[in-house]
Formats: sequence, C-alpha cells, structure tokens
Amino acid sequence: MTLDLSMLDADQRAAAQAPRGPVCILAGAGTGKTRTITYRIANLVDQGLVSPQRVLAVTYTNRAAGEMRDRLHHMGIGGVQARTFHSAALRQLKFFWPQVVGDLPWRLETRRFPLVGRAVRSAGLDNSTDMVRDVLAEIDWAKSYLLSPDGYPEAVEKRGRKAPADPAKVARAYRHYEEMKSQPEGMLLDFSDVLIHVAGAIENSAGVADQFRAQYRTFVVDEYQDVTPLQQRVLSAWLGQRDDLTVVGDANQTIYSFTGASPDFLLDFSRTYPQATVVKLQRDYRSTPQITALANEVISQAVGRAAGTRLELVGMREKGPEPQYQAYDSEPAEAQAVAEQIQKLLSQGVRAAEIAILYRTNAQSVAFEEALSNAGVVYQVRGGEGFFERTEIRQGVSELVKASRRTDLPEDPVAIARAAFVPLGLSSEEPDGAQARERWQSLKALLGLVEQIVADIPGIDLPGVCAELALRQANKQPPTVDGVTLASMHAAKGLEWDAVFLVGLQEGSVPISHAIRSGEDEQIEEERRLFYVGVTRAREHLYCSWTLAKNPDSHPSRKRTRFLDGIVPDVAPAAAGARMQRARRCRVCRLPLETPRQRSLGRHEECDGGMSEDIFSALRVWRSERARHDQVPPYIIFTDATLMAIAEQLPQDQAELLSISGIGEVKLANYGAEVLQVLAQFSEHATGRGESQGR
Repeated sequence: MTLDLSMLDADQRAAAQAPRGPVCILAGAGTGKTRTITYRIANLVDQGLVSPQRVLAVTYTNRAAGEMRDRLHHMGIGGVQARTFHSAALRQLKFFWPQVVGDLPWRLETRRFPLVGRAVRSAGLDNSTDMVRDVLAEIDWAKSYLLSPDGYPEAVEKRGRKAPADPAKVARAYRHYEEMKSQPEGMLLDFSDVLIHVAGAIENSAGVADQFRAQYRTFVVDEYQDVTPLQQRVLSAWLGQRDDLTVVGDANQTIYSFTGASPDFLLDFSRTYPQATVVKLQRDYRSTPQITALANEVISQAVGRAAGTRLELVGMREKGPEPQYQAYDSEPAEAQAVAEQIQKLLSQGVRAAEIAILYRTNAQSVAFEEALSNAGVVYQVRGGEGFFERTEIRQGVSELVKASRRTDLPEDPVAIARAAFVPLGLSSEEPDGAQARERWQSLKALLGLVEQIVADIPGIDLPGVCAELALRQANKQPPTVDGVTLASMHAAKGLEWDAVFLVGLQEGSVPISHAIRSGEDEQIEEERRLFYVGVTRAREHLYCSWTLAKNPDSHPSRKRTRFLDGIVPDVAPAAAGARMQRARRCRVCRLPLETPRQRSLGRHEECDGGMSEDIFSALRVWRSERARHDQVPPYIIFTDATLMAIAEQLPQDQAELLSISGIGEVKLANYGAEVLQVLAQFSEHATGRGESQGR
C-alpha cells in the first residue's frame, strides 16, 4: 500500500521523498519537523529501501523519542528504534561489553555527586555544593569536547570559557574523578563514558563494527544543531563509510553551547557530504504571521556562522493580534500587570494550561508566583522548583528564623538578611560558576523580597519578616493541577502555548549579565537565539515586557534588551497597571494602598474594616470544602485577603462581588452564587451592618 503524502506541504514532501543517502533538513520553529522525519522514515520503509528494524532515529529527549515511536506506530510501522544518544549507546554497550572487555564488571554511576565531591577536596578546592556541581558540569563539558584532564586548561583558555575555579585545579579534580572510577569490584561509568566506550568499541573492533552496521543501515538525527563532538564521534562510528543519514536542525535554535553543543556539524553538513540533499522547512504552522514576523526580525540581526543558514518563517495560521510591548516601573508592577492580563485571557476562554510566563533565570519566578497567587490563578513551575522549595531559599529562610531568636542583632531586618545570606553564596558581585550564579540569583531575589516586605510594612522587625515569609511560603505550594506555566526560556525549548509572556526583557537579563561581561559576540548571539526561541513558543498571543527598576522605590536605570532595537519604538512605562496601583485607596482612611495584600483587602491592615469573624469563618469552611471537591489548594479558590474583603464589604449581589479585588468574571461565574448563599445565612447581620453604616 502506497504511503499517502498528501498531508505534507511541498517542502515536507520533498524531504520525505528525498533519495536514500545524506539529507539535511533545515527546519524552522513550528514547521512540522517531527511529522516530516516520521514520514521520511515511513516512506523509506514503504518504498522497500530499508526495513524498520534497520532504522535508528536519535532524538534529543525521551519525550521526543516516544512521540516519534507513537507516530510511526499509528502509521502501521513498528520496529524502528527511536532513542536518545545515551539511551541507544547504553543499550549497545550492554550487548557488546563482553566481546570487547570480557568479564570485567561495570555499572552505570548516576549518583556522581559524592564521587566528584571527593575529587574536588583532593584537588584543594572548596567543597561547597555549588563548587561540586560546577566542577561536575565542567567534567561533562570537557568530555563532550573529547578533552582529557591534561587538555582541559588549554581548552578553557582557548575558548574563553570561564571556569568556576583555577583551571589547573579543576583539571586535577577531573583526573582524580577518573581515577576513582576504577574500583576493585569493577568499573564505574558515567553517561559520557558510555558514549566513549561505544565509539571506541566500534572504532577498534572490526567484529563489533560489522555486527552493529549489519543491524542498523539508516540513521536519523533530530536537533542536530545541539550535537556535541562526543556525540558526533559516536554517530561517525555508527556510520562508518556509509552515508545513509538524515539530520534535522536549525542553527538559530542553538542554545546549549555551554554544555558542549555545537551547530558546526549542521553547518558543515554539505561540505562533509557534497552530494547531500538539502531541504528548508519555513512554513510555520504554529504561530500567527504577526509572531513569525517578529521572530524573523529578531533573528535577522544575528551575526556569526549560525546566521548563515537563517530561515525566513512564513506564518501559516490566520492573522492574529500584534505582539504587545510594555515597560514597567518595577518588577512587582510587571508581575501584577501580567497576572491581570492573564485573568483577562482566562475570562476570554483561553485555558490556563495554554498560557506561559517565560523568563531568563529561575530566580525571576518569585514575583510572578506571588502575583498569580494573589490573583487566585493556578500555576505550575516547570524545569525548576517553586521559589520557596529551592534549597538555597530554604536555607536562607532558616538562617533568618535562627537570627530572629537572637537579641544581639541590629534592628534592620534587611541588614541582618544580607549578612545571613553571605555565607550561603550572596557575594557582592555575581559569581562565574553556573551553579553558584543560580544560587546567587535566588538569594538576591530572596533579599529583594525581604526589602519589599520591610518597605511595605514600616517598622516590621525580623520575627515579623519571618512570619510574612512563612505566610507567603504557605501560599506558594505548587498546585497539582494544570495551570499557567512558569518556566525559563531554556526549559521551554520544544514546547508551545497559545499565549506567551516574555518577561524581564532588560539588559542584564536578556542578554544575561555574564554574557555582556564576557565581551564575546558568540555569547551575546546565543542570548539572541534564546530570545528567538522564546518568541517562537507562542501560537497567537505574545506579550513582551521589561522593567526600569527592581523595586518601586529604586532608581529607574535599566534599559530594554538590545534585541528589540530597531524593531520596537521606545515605550513609556506602564501604565495601566501601575496607574491603577497608585490610584487605589484605603476605603477606611482613603490613603493610597501600596501592597498586593492591601489592594486585595481594600484597606490597610491597621485600619479596622469591621469584619465579622463568624462570616469569615463560614467562608473559610466553604472554601475548604470547595477546594477538596475541585482538588486544588484553597488559595486557588480565593485568598484569605479576598475572603476578608468579602466578610467586611458583605456584597448583596454579583455586581457588588465583582467589585472586590481578586474576583473576576471567571471566579464570579464559578463561585459567585455559592458565596452569596453563604452570606445569605447572615442576612440579619448584613442588614444591621447596613443600618449602622447608614446612621
């Protein structure tokens, strides 16, 4: 039965029907690359050019491998091996090990931290958690570039890579790590070793090479722009002198060079295989023309080798809204405005699971976690823990709690916090190591949160700050249901949503500060590619925002990301959300409200709102029952502040309910009638209160 290729466009069909041999598919974001390579495999099988059992498809993630297997299965083709490099190599090594090594036992070591910790100590390095993690990352990077411990220091200098410590000491730790893996009871192998041994076995044993190459004849490699030199060595060993290879990639989506990934193999493919068929996929079926136009503009300013294969995306969806751009005075203002816009999208029928907030570093999530919680919007943090669940944040809060029990400390909670966080990694300058830098960013964000609490509640002492942090932590537990996704741009690779908010788009974040400090064009260009990846995650709605200062009372010294220069005119800071914040006043004393909690209450905490404790308790009981029924955390229904406002203002109908902060159209539809039923039980109290207020 002939395979039906009518579902493919002209370019996809050209790739699927390309003759056996070297094929390079340059596939832009949203252009249907997975469908294309699946149909290519299916067509080769359908034409009798290869049997499914002779095909090895290599993908970047297990999820992508599973998706490819599922698609082939639904097309009636089974037997194709779709795996990651490491998964495929591990399977092969288990099979070939006895032939190459004999009966020497080995095992895969996945818990490498203690081993590297001992190597770090023996090399005379600080054995902090961050240092061990950074040295572990350096060992993996060195192996990905096929570097021995002796070759590491020179390579670091030549490539301009910033090592977490003296490169000679890192090399010493690397050497000790390798030595410790040879143990009396057998060899310990890490995942890089698995690749090295598989390549070596095929290169050095004709029997192994013949056996493997008889098994696999056709190879397909996805995300080829992210292949490392070590992975390419394995691929070359698999192929031998053959050229039945299809690669798929986009050099302008190379965002993992810090792990050893290189687009050079994709860019050099036509030189390696002069007879190769090259097909470009540029029809974008994911995003609207408005979004693809922005993506094209962003990447059109790229320089360097990767820019040489630039693809011009053509949005194939119907026209949609233009991307929106906004500056905000501060990070809290940005977060609140984003939460308010998300509430509007939800009220318009956009599902929460189809909305994402993307940022450059995980430390940036805290403001958005808080804003979404205050707005009662369900969210989940992807590719990282929630802010309060991170190890360094728990350590920081623990140190503050310990300090709050002492009597010999200064009265300034901010000064105490800053001093407490220094031993945990909060240095005066941002460190160079990746793990140390992420810890530093998180601790700096925690210090900023302490500063915000002190500014919001004048006169608060350290125990009060700890209590406020505990309250916020209680409200930040990640929900177990689908919701708005919070993720770094790196973690968003390969994903897509109807609506995407790209936030924190100021210099120092995008591009990241250490890329700016490096002075290296390639590091800046990788940041541009990361921004491009962020833009192309959106299907229909795209919101780009940046802040002029961290806090409302900070000097507005930040500048918008350079990647929007020449694309977006200067935008005045912002506006509706910020003006609304300034305009809101306490309904008791009429003075301005400053904090999210005050705005939810509609008053200052110290102003008596006349709340009935009985009504508040009844509302909490109702909320708990509804939360259990919906299987969501209670604060997702309504926050305590919103329940307090309801118990104080005693709305009589849905219109009055809607006027309370924290209640939008969606929540009104979901819970309004039930809330009014609870209040109806206290109608005499409400009437009495109204008469009292009337007098």
